[in-house]
Amino acid sequence: MIKIGIIGGSGLDDPQIIENPTELDIETPYGSPSSPLTVGKIAGVDVAILARHGKTHALPPTEVPYRANIDALRAAGCTHILATTAVGSLREEIERGDLVIIDQFIDFTRHRTITFHEEFASGPVHTPMADPFDESLRGMLLSSAAELGVKAHNKGTVVTIEGPRFSTRAESHMFRSWGADIINMSIAPEAILANEAGIPYAAVAMSTDYDCWKEDEEPVTWEQILEIFGRNAENVKNLLLTTIPKIAAAAEPGAGDAALQDEIKGMIRTIPHFPIEGVMFRDITTLIKNPNGLRLVTKALVERYKDSGLDAVAGMESRGFVVGSTLAHELGIGFIMLRKPGKLPGKTEKVEYTTEYSTDAIEVHSDAITPGLNVLVIDDLIATGGTALAACQLVEKLGGTVHECAFVVDLPDLAGKKKLTDAGYAAFNLIEFEGE
Repeated sequence: MIKIGIIGGSGLDDPQIIENPTELDIETPYGSPSSPLTVGKIAGVDVAILARHGKTHALPPTEVPYRANIDALRAAGCTHILATTAVGSLREEIERGDLVIIDQFIDFTRHRTITFHEEFASGPVHTPMADPFDESLRGMLLSSAAELGVKAHNKGTVVTIEGPRFSTRAESHMFRSWGADIINMSIAPEAILANEAGIPYAAVAMSTDYDCWKEDEEPVTWEQILEIFGRNAENVKNLLLTTIPKIAAAAEPGAGDAALQDEIKGMIRTIPHFPIEGVMFRDITTLIKNPNGLRLVTKALVERYKDSGLDAVAGMESRGFVVGSTLAHELGIGFIMLRKPGKLPGKTEKVEYTTEYSTDAIEVHSDAITPGLNVLVIDDLIATGGTALAACQLVEKLGGTVHECAFVVDLPDLAGKKKLTDAGYAAFNLIEFEGE
């Protein structure tokens, strides 16, 4: 069962928003969390909301019980965590009120306990932290921002400082030179502990100021932060309200059914050294030849997209035509062919791209996509993501909106989904094969 922990709140503990709210007190081995959990449902999805700094913002950043907070959400059964935070901008292009869907952090705190593993009694534990913010959650947040028309930067590195004081100008310029895009006092410890706890974590940051690096701006003040955050908090709230049902939908049949995934995976043939030496080619021809294979894939995708308000499915040549047209038929919507150059008879639009093997282009009839059309982009497999990214750009070039990109197979080692989410597109796959 999906249960989403929300740290920060941004007004989501309003009884008008949360269904049947109750307060839950949890004591953890690390003490009490910052606040009781407000538990209930939002859009029919179980949630648990925690005020990071306490209900009255009485806890300064250093004194926030981060371990107790994450452990309390884990004990409450939370399967995902979404966090909200105010940040200072270290980049001209990240303006006041802009949202940033964070993808990296630099931990510059000095007085916090940021691990559950204070001893190695059962052996060393070193948690991987290369990509600390969950890509799937980030993709859904970005997709929601696009739907709402909210300005959201698709990635950003946050440097978390100790606080509670603000930076000196020298520190602010140093953080910029390190590659940090935004600055705050809370996110890195939370992200670290959520990763140690094995809970997918993502954070929505709102830029409220320019710290103190910008010589033509007044240095940041607390009053300034409150004013900007209050003016734009509704955007953060609406973003989370739109994303919460998507997280639940991603766990519906076909998105997290291990038995179904194993069954589909077992129907796909692997051909070594094709099309070049060293490549393990995942061949879906055996899947669609199987009388049950295409039915299982289609059923799983229908479950995910049946209530998504899609206007059309756009399939990439050529195996995307198979899964895409079948899905479009079941959803009762149109199918759009995205083809290689020279294959379409009418006037076309084109986007060029680079694949893992060569350079290529993808085309669509100029009248196939109209402004505002809500489109699902689909293919059988995503590798490096070049074709899929070009397909999304092609849809948007004609004024359409990319609802999501869907694939039967993901090859995560090639980071194609990350390429899409970094570009602001949500991506979903039924199964994955580790190791190319």
